[in-house]
Amino acid sequence: VAPSLIPRKPGDRIKTDRRDAANLARLHRAGELTPVWVPDPAHEAVRDLVRARLAAVRALRQARQQLSGFLLRQGQHYGRPAWTLMHRRWLAGLRFAQAAHHLVLEDCIAAVEAATARRDRLEAHIAAALPDWSLAPVVRALQALRGMALVAAATLVAELGDITRFANPRQLMAYLGLVPSEHSSGGTRRQGGITKAGNGSARRMLIEAAWSYRFPARISRELLLRQETLAKPIRDTAWKAQERLCGRYRKLARAGKAPNVITTAIARELAGFVWAIARQAQPAAA
Repeated sequence: VAPSLIPRKPGDRIKTDRRDAANLARLHRAGELTPVWVPDPAHEAVRDLVRARLAAVRALRQARQQLSGFLLRQGQHYGRPAWTLMHRRWLAGLRFAQAAHHLVLEDCIAAVEAATARRDRLEAHIAAALPDWSLAPVVRALQALRGMALVAAATLVAELGDITRFANPRQLMAYLGLVPSEHSSGGTRRQGGITKAGNGSARRMLIEAAWSYRFPARISRELLLRQETLAKPIRDTAWKAQERLCGRYRKLARAGKAPNVITTAIARELAGFVWAIARQAQPAAA
């Protein structure tokens, strides 16, 4: 049972096990309790692996920020895209008047390299674990979508679980917290920002993928390789998503909407296409 969805009386200030049991029994009889999906041990293992990779990404970001902050304090500014091969060569050629500053620089560089190696190692483990996972067909199918490579698709499926348990796309959008909040009464309707309910990691994956739809619709070489072994209905749905979302992005941009607002709107619609492709990849579970 989902604890956050159990109906509660605002004026009820007394809590005992007996009252809770009686209340749950009444709600169960009335059909007002919402069940939750329980993952099996294999799914939990993949989810732990995915979350370890997310932790590694956060550690890498922090290590890079610390290195950048140190360089700014020393008046060193690269001026071009960072964390490339040329940037690393530039870092290796830096010289400081104080020996302690060299030690700090070397330590920061070592921290970035260690965090990068950890992230890459975990991504390789995710790819290796995929063939033995029951939801691997869904992960492969979702890679037909633009902006949804292996790691993003695996993270999304690991956090959401069986996507076919959602009866319609609107349920998935609401679960991800991508629907607008609302406080309406009578003839007045007030809508605010998205609710941000549900799984934040899955929501962030969709928002990151949504950024790729700011460019015109096309099938890149990388995307073509990911779609090679997929069924035609899945490829057709992915192309329909590109046409719809790329056009939607341009339309909202012409209307003067803020980039973050546009991306969130695209992510919400992208969730609908994720639902559709998951149903196509797992017809038996539907």
